[in-house]
Amino acid sequence: MRNPLQLIYIDDDPIRRDGLSQRLSFASIPHQTVDYVSWLQGDIPELTQNSVVWLGHCNLPISLEKLMQQFDELDDKLPLIAVTPWPELDQLSQRLQEKIIGRLNPDASLEELTVMLHRALIYRQLQLQYAGQPDLFSPKTVAGQFEGMVGHSEAMGLVRKMISQVAGRDVNVLITGESGTGKEIVANNLHRASKRAAGPFVPVNCGAIPSELLESELFGHEKGAFTGAISSRAGRFEMANGGTLFLDEIGDMPLPMQVKLLRVLQERCFERVGGSKTIECDVRIIAATHKDLEQMIVESSFREDLYYRLNVFPIDMPPLRARIDDLPPLVDEFSRRLALEGFGKLRFHPSAIVSLQKHDWAGNIRELANLIERLAILYPDAVIGVSELPEKFRHIDEPEPALYQRSSAEGDSGAQSTDLSTAPGSLPSSLPSALELPMQGLDLKQHLEGIERSLIEQALDQTANVVARAADLLQIRRTTLVEKMRKYGIQRK
Repeated sequence: MRNPLQLIYIDDDPIRRDGLSQRLSFASIPHQTVDYVSWLQGDIPELTQNSVVWLGHCNLPISLEKLMQQFDELDDKLPLIAVTPWPELDQLSQRLQEKIIGRLNPDASLEELTVMLHRALIYRQLQLQYAGQPDLFSPKTVAGQFEGMVGHSEAMGLVRKMISQVAGRDVNVLITGESGTGKEIVANNLHRASKRAAGPFVPVNCGAIPSELLESELFGHEKGAFTGAISSRAGRFEMANGGTLFLDEIGDMPLPMQVKLLRVLQERCFERVGGSKTIECDVRIIAATHKDLEQMIVESSFREDLYYRLNVFPIDMPPLRARIDDLPPLVDEFSRRLALEGFGKLRFHPSAIVSLQKHDWAGNIRELANLIERLAILYPDAVIGVSELPEKFRHIDEPEPALYQRSSAEGDSGAQSTDLSTAPGSLPSSLPSALELPMQGLDLKQHLEGIERSLIEQALDQTANVVARAADLLQIRRTTLVEKMRKYGIQRK
């Protein structure tokens, strides 16, 4: 949670201090008034990230420059507002002048006081952001505070800010955004940062459960309530009691169920299917959807009253294409996770990252995770360049095509170079053969093994002994090729 606003008004004129204090109290603006002697002696609360200092009249024989240097030593991002004329202001250095973000008349109106306070808070936020401090807008908050939320973009900074603002409030939240943007991750972070963190987090995909079973899934059922109900069963609302219920794809919920859900949200109680006992529930609702609920309301496929019950605090997840600068850290994170699962550590050539950043990512984060896993299977412990990417992800030309060409052997002027960047699917489906069965017959198994060994050795020669590329040429899995090399005693040169 953020520190509360802390406005400190310093002035040696007690009458002016009291007058301003009364107006600030009337406007419910938290503040503290103090004289300069008390300030210099340190008789004030510790400064926070939301501290703002208003400078009034000073009777001490101290220059404004010296005074501001002391403020600078305390906090070099502290916003200052001059509440009385300071003739020395124009004589300060440019850097110190910039710390005075505004000038205010001592008998300014409440509206003017509020506007100046707003300016000070925005100044503080921007100073923290540019300095890389752990502020809500800062990417530094990714680690630890927001599990699974990777990225330094402004769009993700805004999402983190909204999570921090609403996590401690026990209100319903509606998360919107395209499929695959990570809405459940946001829901998880909201739960972990809330007062209900010690309680259960229970997810329900409303689109994955048949409509006739959804009521039983949410509210539970009593024994004999319907065919197959051989025992009583608690529903997701009971399971989530004291915690958070995450209703994913709420836009797929049938209208009859919307009515029943609305009643639970209003009355905080329900009955199991086939039961008559009223069950109280203490649950926070977080809903998510990729659909346009407002358009569904127009089309009468979603209830307007339920929409406003759920949409107390909306959070919109940006698509990956709207925060494409986050792609490199996302690639690193998915590669790290796969390495922990034993897939091997993937690394990416800068050109491959550039190519991926030009992709439209219709499937968002889910599509990216799918791609990284596929590459980890095809090229474990390898460096991925443009040519290793599937064709649909190649949006720039291979920057070093010569690397993928093997020159003909010396003395064999008629041989053609072999293009190793050719996709496995484009290789010939059969090999030329002029074999004839000898009259005396042959050991077929031994003969086939000899052919297989020869082809494996050729593939390794053509790929400079890169096993993953040789496996691609042979159209087999890398692990299969490794086993065959072990079987035939083939060593990489």
